[in-house]
Amino acid sequence: MADQVSEPRGTKRDYSTAILEKKKAPNRLIVEEAINDDNSVVSLNPQTMEKLQIFRGDTILLKGKKRKDTICISLADDACEEHKIRMNKVVRSNLRVKLGDVVSVHQCANVKYGNRVHILPIDDTIEGMTGNLFDVYLKPYFLDAYRPVRKGDLFLVRGGMRSVEFKKADGSDQGACGASLRHPQLFKSIGVKPPKGILLYGPPGSGKTLIARAVANETGESESNLRRAFEEAEKNAPSIIFIDEIDSIAPKREKTNGEVERRIVSQLLTLMDGLKARAHVIVIGATNRPNSIDPALRRFGRFDREIDIGVPDEVGRLEVELESISKNTHGYVGADLAALCTEAALQCIREKMDVIDLEDETIDAEILNSMAVTNEHFKTALGSSNPSALRETVVEVPNVSWDDIGGLENVKRELQETVQYPVEHPEKFEKFGMSPSKGVLFYGPPGCGKTLLAKAIANECQANFISIKGPELLTMWFGESEANVREIFDKARQSAPCVLFFDELDSIATQRGSSVGDAGGAADRVLNQLLTEMDGMSTRKTVFIIGATNRPDIIDPALLRPGRLDQLIYIPLPDEASRHQIFKACLRKSPVAKSVDLMALAKYTQGFSGADITEICQRACKYAIRENIEKDLEKEKKQHENPEAMEEDNSDEYAEIKAAHFEESMKFARRSVSDADIRKYQAFAMTLQQSRGIGSEFRFPQQPEPTPTDPFATSCATADDDDLYN
Repeated sequence: MADQVSEPRGTKRDYSTAILEKKKAPNRLIVEEAINDDNSVVSLNPQTMEKLQIFRGDTILLKGKKRKDTICISLADDACEEHKIRMNKVVRSNLRVKLGDVVSVHQCANVKYGNRVHILPIDDTIEGMTGNLFDVYLKPYFLDAYRPVRKGDLFLVRGGMRSVEFKKADGSDQGACGASLRHPQLFKSIGVKPPKGILLYGPPGSGKTLIARAVANETGESESNLRRAFEEAEKNAPSIIFIDEIDSIAPKREKTNGEVERRIVSQLLTLMDGLKARAHVIVIGATNRPNSIDPALRRFGRFDREIDIGVPDEVGRLEVELESISKNTHGYVGADLAALCTEAALQCIREKMDVIDLEDETIDAEILNSMAVTNEHFKTALGSSNPSALRETVVEVPNVSWDDIGGLENVKRELQETVQYPVEHPEKFEKFGMSPSKGVLFYGPPGCGKTLLAKAIANECQANFISIKGPELLTMWFGESEANVREIFDKARQSAPCVLFFDELDSIATQRGSSVGDAGGAADRVLNQLLTEMDGMSTRKTVFIIGATNRPDIIDPALLRPGRLDQLIYIPLPDEASRHQIFKACLRKSPVAKSVDLMALAKYTQGFSGADITEICQRACKYAIRENIEKDLEKEKKQHENPEAMEEDNSDEYAEIKAAHFEESMKFARRSVSDADIRKYQAFAMTLQQSRGIGSEFRFPQQPEPTPTDPFATSCATADDDDLYN
């Protein structure tokens, strides 16, 4: 009985040892209290040291919890058990472990001797002390002793009547602002003052706080805190004062109602002016709303440099992630890429959930080693993520290609020259000294592929595609509609290359003064804002505007002038060849029977739009699916009635769209555009064509008559009256 009782006790006592034996990791040891209370020394069993090939007096690397590690000198101790390591309280604190926890021991070669080390005392332990800390504590501690130290480690030194705690400081914060702090003599030698402040601005998540490497996490609200921060920085020069979200404490004074904000702005101005030229203090502010900061802060002598931390391009994103994914993440900032990686990792974990037991305290090492994030995980993550700068806007890179659009060959070529060439061949435009066109207006009957064309061109040049429905921009609040337009253009610039598609443009771009009863002239103000934004677009930002309308006659002429929506493209009803192409495009993924003559369908559907033809195909497909399901149900019924009958393999016989399905579908076919509507569009297109042909007779003086070799001669001579694209 006694033996039965004693066994579980023994098991309990050696439980931690049993875990280590099971893990088969000789370098993982259990922490035990040290007999020798030295911060630099740990004791191990001689047999353990032999297994790990560690000798007495070697410097070893110890790894604890929360990714903390430290270095110590190893000593042999016969009294120490084989699976244990003895260390004092200071070493345990540096490793974030307690007695009974497990640490790993590693060899540590090439430890450099330090001629100078940066050591700071902990304030709480030196309160009320007046003596020289170096002479009383540090000199006796380090003199004639081999003491390995690691950046960030704390160590306790006993001397005199009390103990003082010190920290080995990390030197990485120094000199983060380059020449101004490291080499102030550069500025002095050329007779200029070094910059006092830097303002970082850019979209949220692009890395402003990360770049600044803030010296303090706490930001004050009052003038006294600001003064204290500047005094502290001058004492510890060279130093950086980093103010995150500076727009919250330094807004424009004329637009803020709070007295505190005004006082803080004034205090900040005074303190920045009071910084001595050689104080070696740099002030860094970060904001994503640079225009809401008080203008007095943005002049020379205060925040003299403004750095735009923009959205990274494909090369910039490649530093953060993989090449194949880099091309598909237009508009992603660093934080978005980090979120994408996290989502991909979570996808990997979800796949392994069936083999992971969450109730276990530890996960098997084999499972952990087998987990790896693959391209498939990233593809899944890409589908569920979008750039944070565009989170409120419907943005996508469409998956529509030219193959989805039947006919309209002239329109496709015009679009490629206008949108695709500037993205793919910018050097050609630079060579010829021409800035690319900013916008295109599609007009024509509904259902002819205007939206589809805009999506296809965005996909061809792998640009982001932001679709805006005209009425969405109008709100009931005064000034809000114009702000919506401004915000959309800002987001498009952030995610360049980008195609901005304004559907139903006539709802927000009617001729000014024509909207009677409009609340405060909102439509006119929106149009004015639209014109201003188009003129203010930089040629360096590849943002293209495509408008689509069914009513080109009511659009304000200022929008259609050269330099804005200068390319007017008429999208007519498709001709016979185009209708045949549309039928092929609609059915290219569908199984169509050989008996179906698409050419005959194209001939019969004179006056049908692309949307009407799509409806015919969808209806025929629906009839084929219905027939297929009915045959399956009939087969199941027969099999249920006679289970012993041989199963007939005629599954593919009904899995296609037949001529009968199209004949049935054509009974319900309808035209969505009347002849009267078509005549209106054609009249507008002809008027536009006539107004553009004023200079057709112009020739340079003493120029020979155009010959057939002239590339433009044949096109002029054989211009077809029905060609409505030009």
